[in-house]
Amino acid sequence: QFHLVESGGGLVQPGGHLTLSCATSGFNFNSWIIGWFRQAPGKERESIACINTWSQTTYTAASVEGRFFVSRDSARGTISLHMSDLESGDTALYYCAIPTNSDCEYWKAWGQGTQVTVSS
Repeated sequence: QFHLVESGGGLVQPGGHLTLSCATSGFNFNSWIIGWFRQAPGKERESIACINTWSQTTYTAASVEGRFFVSRDSARGTISLHMSDLESGDTALYYCAIPTNSDCEYWKAWGQGTQVTVSS
């Protein structure tokens, strides 16, 4: 079973940066696409980024392109979401997750989430 544990969230000022991490277990890390989605109160779930852990091909949503990127550490079985130039609109609960397919539009497993709050 997929076991995903996010960490690294917190309060950051606008324009700041933050890196989220996702520790994985229970499955073969190098055989799956893993990514991130976020959800803010009253808003729909938004896919943010995905990484193919064996090819390192990545997908990043247009809304965060140029500010966020995803990376992976196969030795540790972790992926990270590197976020910079953060805006108030980035405030949300961020989830590490397994997508249903390579489009990374829908998700079939996720962790408990980590809160990111962008505020001065």
